[in-house]
Amino acid sequence: MSRIASASRLLASRAAIRAPARTVCARTLSTTPARALSTTRARSAAAPDPMTGELLSLPDINPGNLVINKTSSPKAPPPSNQLAFGHTFTDHMLTIPWDANKGWGTPTIQPYGPFQMEPSSTVLHYAQTLFEGMKAYRDDNGKVTLFRPDMNMKRMNNSAQRLALPTFSGDAVLELIKKLIQLDKHWIPQEPGHSLYIRPTLIGNQKSIGVGPPNEALLFVICSPVGPYYAEGFKPVALYGTTEFSRAYPGGTGAYKLGANYAPGVLAQKFAAKRGYAQNLWLFGEENYLTEVGTMNLFVAFKKPDGVTELVTPPLDGMILPGVTRDSVLALAREHVAGKKVPELPDNLVVSERPVKMAEVQEAGRNGTLVEMFGSGTAAVISPVNKVGFKGEDIIIPTGEDGMGPLSRPIWKQLMGIQRGTIPSLWSVEVTN
Repeated sequence: MSRIASASRLLASRAAIRAPARTVCARTLSTTPARALSTTRARSAAAPDPMTGELLSLPDINPGNLVINKTSSPKAPPPSNQLAFGHTFTDHMLTIPWDANKGWGTPTIQPYGPFQMEPSSTVLHYAQTLFEGMKAYRDDNGKVTLFRPDMNMKRMNNSAQRLALPTFSGDAVLELIKKLIQLDKHWIPQEPGHSLYIRPTLIGNQKSIGVGPPNEALLFVICSPVGPYYAEGFKPVALYGTTEFSRAYPGGTGAYKLGANYAPGVLAQKFAAKRGYAQNLWLFGEENYLTEVGTMNLFVAFKKPDGVTELVTPPLDGMILPGVTRDSVLALAREHVAGKKVPELPDNLVVSERPVKMAEVQEAGRNGTLVEMFGSGTAAVISPVNKVGFKGEDIIIPTGEDGMGPLSRPIWKQLMGIQRGTIPSLWSVEVTN
């Protein structure tokens, strides 16, 4: 065996050892490991006093210092049926500067527009950038809510810590995001399936070339009204089981929402498209462990010999992004098993976080025990899969007439009900009533 192959086998084994199977019938509602989501502020900021050398605490983000500069030329939101994801932006944006010696500066809501940036800014050279994706919804009575925004703030802080960028008070940033949404709430479409996509971003913008923690950073938030991901009904996607490229590896950055994780996937996406597939099914190691699908978390369901349906997702082993929708799917399924039923979801169900090999999927496809496969993420919520191409073989995934499966359909309905406000939930955080 070659040294490269030996290393690949060792990495795969380590990943499997670190992530033992977790099959659940009645457990706590959220099983995201503590190491995957830290507190809203991962570390305290400090700088030495120039006279004494004593470490002094630097200011955190203070919503009370917010400055609002309203646009003098507001735009009219376009008709909802003309919205394309990520192409239209609201009138205002939020910016918060950071300096290594001064801490977080004045939060400002200002007209949406270009930044002025030095060509030497570190984000342009070393990809010191991270982001989040979250949504605000307007119900039939005009009430605006966010869906589990605390999880986005925790994950954003974890990503900042991984890039040696400044961390912050997640509660403070969330309060400021609410102010931004309140100002531009008329941009939120009210039609079913529509929402306001919110993109908090943090970049290093030190004005010099050199690899290291930047002495300047900028946190900003922009908002985009969006329609349903599947405007004409669900269209199951075909996946290419990718062995030619890797999305993540042990000890890398796969568990963090970094800009640098996304650009390398574009070539792999084009590679899959040339072969007639819509997205990549990211595999890892010689054993071809399933990890993620495109830019989404992955779920697969198997029918067990005793008639039980097992809903499986790969564990958070350091290569998997701890998705908010992923956690929500797991929580709803576990609530269902524990007795808080999700309408139409099968009763004979177990929920597992465990490694899955392509060989298991292939075998289940051949013997008829492969129930369904789907991705989960903020943009699409649920994205069903109807085919996986792997080493010259197409594995057919069952889907219903509506394009969904027996587990994804009721879970999607429950999530949409919570997000739209028709199903009461503590996950819905009020912005304005």
